[in-house]
Amino acid sequence: MSDFLKLVGEQLRIIRVSKGLSQEEVAERTGKLGFSKGRISNIEHGQSNITLSTLEMLMKALDIAPEELFNFQKLSGVTDIKEKNIMLDIHRSLLRERDLDEVKYVVRITKDFLDTMDSQSKKNSSNSQ
Repeated sequence: MSDFLKLVGEQLRIIRVSKGLSQEEVAERTGKLGFSKGRISNIEHGQSNITLSTLEMLMKALDIAPEELFNFQKLSGVTDIKEKNIMLDIHRSLLRERDLDEVKYVVRITKDFLDTMDSQSKKNSSNSQ
């Protein structure tokens, strides 16, 4: 399956776990047309190509809005290189559609941001010693 399906599946899993729900509980919340625990697992592992209707049912079961689902900042603590590559691929595809000047601007701003973060990190680590 696609990296995007894996990313969305991982985000659904993170949200489910943060709400203290089991896959079975989410399956029950999907109602009469609901899913099995196995289907939820396949979706969370990016092994199932889901429709927008399926995604909407899962969002209702988790009681979340679209912006919560697509806020991938919650993955920032994840160090798995595979997931990091997924995020990089998404950004690459977004930038591919932009003009060269816009891409250069994003790269410059990103570098400035990372330099600032590194500087603050060094300052904080020297203050704690």
